[in-house]
Amino acid sequence: MSTEATTRHGMPDVETLRALLSESTRPVLLTGGRVVSLDAMLGDWPQADVLLGGDKIVGVGPGLITAAGDDNAIVVDCTGGVVLPALIDLGSRAGSRENRYDNAGGSLTPGKQADIAVLRSPDGRFPVATSDAVVETLFLAGQVRVWRGRPVVPPPPPPAAEAAEAAGQEHPYAGMWIDETGFLHQELLPDGRYDETRGGRPHAYQGRYWIDGDRVDYLDDLGFWAYGEIRDGVLHHAGYILRRSAA
Repeated sequence: MSTEATTRHGMPDVETLRALLSESTRPVLLTGGRVVSLDAMLGDWPQADVLLGGDKIVGVGPGLITAAGDDNAIVVDCTGGVVLPALIDLGSRAGSRENRYDNAGGSLTPGKQADIAVLRSPDGRFPVATSDAVVETLFLAGQVRVWRGRPVVPPPPPPAAEAAEAAGQEHPYAGMWIDETGFLHQELLPDGRYDETRGGRPHAYQGRYWIDGDRVDYLDDLGFWAYGEIRDGVLHHAGYILRRSAA
């Protein structure tokens, strides 16, 4: 594909690649492709989105594109492609609890390492035959390694990595969580529902949530899955850092 080509969302492919290589703190949204999660609980979608935050998958399912602007996400158009794990884990396909919550790749379960391939068949057929499939885009640990069918040479690592975050509390609590800028308010209701206000927009996202130790799993009413982690009393969710309101 030529460098003049543009994505469905208007950003030239060359600019998208430049952003992927130079703006590592921004989330990445793979949108518009057929998503094969290899997670029996999540299932598959004929058209959906996968959200990456750093080296992790932070959301998967339809409707995530609606928050791309809010999150300042780098949008990668996967229309006509099949988005699936770059590494296959049969245990994850079987839905075993141990493999679903293991951070290693093998499925598109939120919380897994972001090892993701976008395959395309030359004739556009689905299922994609492994004999003629083209790896159009490849992410390993959240870093782009193949772009539009061509290998990508990653930039040199930064001089020093940030220190690891402190271990999380064992059990988070229901209540209102607010991010550092005040943009995102997420209320974890006692009945197992959540309600988000974004930029003053009430009920921007609503759905169900489950707490398992320091992990929060979300199933939005739009159909996508996401997750968060409580670390040292702080909720880390889709690139946001939220603290529980005392009020």
